[in-house]
Amino acid sequence: MENSLKIEFEKLQEELAGEPSQADFLQRLIERFPNEVVFSTSFSYEDQVITHLIKNLEVDIFTLDTGRLFEQTYETWASTKAFFKKEIKAYYPDTEELRNFVSKNGPNSFYQSVDQRKACCTIRKVHPLKKALQGYKVWITGLRAEHSPNRQNMPALEWDEDNKIIKFHPILHWSTEQVTDYVKDNHLPYNYLHKKGFVSIGCEPCTRAIQEGEDFRAGRWWWEDANKKECGLHIHQ
Repeated sequence: MENSLKIEFEKLQEELAGEPSQADFLQRLIERFPNEVVFSTSFSYEDQVITHLIKNLEVDIFTLDTGRLFEQTYETWASTKAFFKKEIKAYYPDTEELRNFVSKNGPNSFYQSVDQRKACCTIRKVHPLKKALQGYKVWITGLRAEHSPNRQNMPALEWDEDNKIIKFHPILHWSTEQVTDYVKDNHLPYNYLHKKGFVSIGCEPCTRAIQEGEDFRAGRWWWEDANKKECGLHIHQ
């Protein structure tokens, strides 16, 4: 099955090279893989845009609740569900795995080293993600190139070898102004932390507002080297 999906991926790469519109390509993915397309949301500006783009399409939506999100993120989750009237499946860390990790290392060990932080991200995000993606062939994301040096040369369509799934980033090359204008023009609910300097919003203890002149990713894991700021959800070949 993996080989046949890779063949489909290669065909889609050729089709995308023809520069179809986002809406046309999304529709093409849904027709090619009925009931096998899923979108992951963290309720960021970007994800609210995509939720609006797919609101009338047969695309499932899920989110990862790490257990350490901001209260404002939960508020945005509730307002998003009410606004779009779509089911948003929630996935959580394995209780036993998380209990063992915290019992051994403490609740804030992610500040001690990159390895500890990545281990925490793996338990709270990566492992739940694998469960969320089971049974799907296409994963839609809200990634944007501006958000990280690691994403500058990403293709809009990727083969995710780790999860054996096709990934599509429909707004990869949108500017921040395009995203915020879309949210405003369509009166979409959004996380109010964005208005307080929070650009990329993750877990509360690992996220801060950025200062003037800092890059987009500066507010995430700010105690680490800027080139290492990925949590493991998105590994680019």
